[in-house]
Amino acid sequence: MRQLKIRAFAKVNLDLRVLQRRDDGFHEVRTLLQTLSLHDTLSFMPTRAPFELHASGEPIPPDSGNIVWKAATAVWNTMGCIGEPHGMSVQIVKRIPVQAGLGGGSSDAAATLIALNRLWDAKLSSRALFGLASSLGSDVPFFLLGGTALGVGRGEVLYPLPDLPPWYVVLARPRAGVSTRDAYGWLAAANPRRGAGRHRLNVPWLPGAIEVSNDLEPVVCEHVPEVAGLRDALARQGAEIAMMSGSGSAVYGLFSREGAARQAATHVRSTGADVWQTDFRAHQRPRR
Repeated sequence: MRQLKIRAFAKVNLDLRVLQRRDDGFHEVRTLLQTLSLHDTLSFMPTRAPFELHASGEPIPPDSGNIVWKAATAVWNTMGCIGEPHGMSVQIVKRIPVQAGLGGGSSDAAATLIALNRLWDAKLSSRALFGLASSLGSDVPFFLLGGTALGVGRGEVLYPLPDLPPWYVVLARPRAGVSTRDAYGWLAAANPRRGAGRHRLNVPWLPGAIEVSNDLEPVVCEHVPEVAGLRDALARQGAEIAMMSGSGSAVYGLFSREGAARQAATHVRSTGADVWQTDFRAHQRPRR
């Protein structure tokens, strides 16, 4: 029986603008997404037993509440099979922190769609895979694509962009996580909405820089002040851009030199925060 090991990459939101609330309860967003080299590793082992899910590293639910299990069920049902998925054991080595705004669960789900489409010979088209991904979560379709992309709608409508120049990235997360639901709830309750910090980012598709920010950052910092503390610590260490990713609670600093990133990571880690050092990843996953 074939086995398959696949990497599921983290992302950062280089820009996140939260627009009007939709009729379906979600918000319209406009976001600039970028994959990182930091990744989880998923190993798929065909078995003759019911579907199993095991994980090491970051704590995640090992049952049907897990988005990987939901992705497997989506492929199983699309193939015309009934009941719970069967015949596969999945081992996840979690390196992407949870409740951090880095898309770890969504990336794991996208990796599962790709892997099971192959291993179960589901013969799902790219369009079908993107449809399943969108049903699982707003961020999941992006991880079928990777690299640099503009996301609109709920974030699931994607426009691939030319790769950005390489950056060295330091990620820092306080002990407290932040759920997406809480972050958007805090934003909805904020009256008036506070403006987020603005940064300038050079991009290859325009002659100049674009302005980037994260509309969720001010309200998350109000409720979790450690987020602002880590962001400011990265800025003091020389990050050219320091900002919260997604709904948090992780923040990132962009550095043009690896040595400067390494020094910043060492300093911020000494404060007791969880810290990861990584970089941008230009990445195009196979779609079949």
